[in-house]
Amino acid sequence: MIKSYWKKGRKQKIITVLLSLVVLILLFVLRDDYQPALLFLRKFFFVILISVLILLLGLRKFRKTASTASRLGTLGLLLVFFGILYVFGWHYGMYDYMKTYNVFNHLNKVEIHELPLTQNERIQPLRNIFSMANESVGETKDVSLPHLVRVDDENKWTMAIQPSEKYIMQRISDNTEEVFSVSSTTPFPRFSNQNRIPVTFSIGETLKFSRNTYNAVVQRFNPWMLFNYEPSDTFYMKNDNGSWVQVVSLIKWKGFFFPYPTFGGVMIVDNGEHDFNDYLERITIGKGTFVSPDKIKNYPFLTKQNTLSEKVSQLQAESLKFLGGFSDPLPWNMETAVKIPEMPVDQNQQPYVTDFDFADNNSDAYSGLYHWFGLEPVGDERTSLSYSVFIPADGTDKLYYYDHASKKQGYAGVSAMPLKIVESRKEFDWDANKPVEFRPYIKDIAGRKRMFFLGTVSAINKKGQFDGSATPDLALIDSEYRDVIWIDVKHPSQWDETIYSQLNEAWRASEGIGYYFNEKPKLDLDIEQTLDSLIVVPKINNNTEQIEALQRKLDSLKALDN
Repeated sequence: MIKSYWKKGRKQKIITVLLSLVVLILLFVLRDDYQPALLFLRKFFFVILISVLILLLGLRKFRKTASTASRLGTLGLLLVFFGILYVFGWHYGMYDYMKTYNVFNHLNKVEIHELPLTQNERIQPLRNIFSMANESVGETKDVSLPHLVRVDDENKWTMAIQPSEKYIMQRISDNTEEVFSVSSTTPFPRFSNQNRIPVTFSIGETLKFSRNTYNAVVQRFNPWMLFNYEPSDTFYMKNDNGSWVQVVSLIKWKGFFFPYPTFGGVMIVDNGEHDFNDYLERITIGKGTFVSPDKIKNYPFLTKQNTLSEKVSQLQAESLKFLGGFSDPLPWNMETAVKIPEMPVDQNQQPYVTDFDFADNNSDAYSGLYHWFGLEPVGDERTSLSYSVFIPADGTDKLYYYDHASKKQGYAGVSAMPLKIVESRKEFDWDANKPVEFRPYIKDIAGRKRMFFLGTVSAINKKGQFDGSATPDLALIDSEYRDVIWIDVKHPSQWDETIYSQLNEAWRASEGIGYYFNEKPKLDLDIEQTLDSLIVVPKINNNTEQIEALQRKLDSLKALDN
């Protein structure tokens, strides 16, 4: 058709060339719009290829067969094939099963035999921070989802103050002009001007068209990356020069048979205002500096940082269900199969980003931010802690796991914690309050490392919105003894002693531990009674006669003087 139109004359040739140029320009400029389709082909290419081949062979057989019965049989076989493909591939999740197995096979797993300690405990859960941040902005502004990152050697919640999704004109014309940076270790998070950093980004998560973070980053991809990469979480942090930047985590898809996601590096977007030159850059080559995983070590501000997509870490942690073999997670086995426990939909799901200290651990793990998962058995009624999983938050190609189940420690898992909180304070109105986000709290107390879960009680309204308080109710639950210790949020330095004062007698009776925290043991009752019954004999002075003789001489001398 195009060939015949081309031969009609000079005018038709000019039109054909111009239309071809327009199509090429549109394909180049609008690649961020059709990139999800390219990524879909990449993810399911093997399945699509098999399906197309079977369909073509079936139709070819159908056309060459003259018999009606044979044609109906061919159509029936095609329907059976695609029906089986749908039922087992999607309905029963065998495609995801194989994808997760690929993740497990390519995962750099390291088993550790000693738990790391936690440090720089964050007081407020994510949803409380998000709620309090939204209370501090105006009607036309939104706050991006908070992320825990390292800023100036301190762990902070950072989030962008950006144009609201409800106001289209602001999303087209305005910039992202401020960032919240709030300490995670204080019970008093302040969202005032001291923690409200003025910094301008010409692209943002809620902005429209080429100024949207997703679109601008995709425009930066080369043709090969368009088929293999996708942007994920957006983090706000300081670079090595002290300037605020957006760091967009990238997911890279690997493998031909059942592709699986991995950490693909980051795209660093510098701050700056929106202008015409910036517009030309965005629609042509996009925005950002690509840093591959093997180059991250050249950027100190990205090391030991939180830049890993939670979609990737969740799949990596879930893949540990294959530790017992390929068939172990199947319904008729499940001897060692585990899952990531799901919390209620209105709460923050695992992973919980936590600061761990691996200094005394016999491993090459760094001390810093990790994605932590507490894996539990597959059954809904089983809530024991099977594995603790520590995935480096900076994308380091390692996964550290501690096997609680094989050590038969009998620890309770995350999903068992809410009811223990509720049971310990029956006077609370648990319809208006929810125990949320049970992150690990591991400390060396009374002679050994002990594992607790730190939970927060948050008020929640009927719309599912959390009411963040500067002094939330905090509780620590002993994962081994199942006891709930309510702690003073304003005095973190006293938490360990509070735990000890409540549990020391139980530990002493069960483990035979000594005395800690300068505690003086009380004397047994029998010893006290023995001391009380002792007869104390006064000490006799053997020089009594000499003293009396000297006293008589002294009296005689006094008499002569008189």
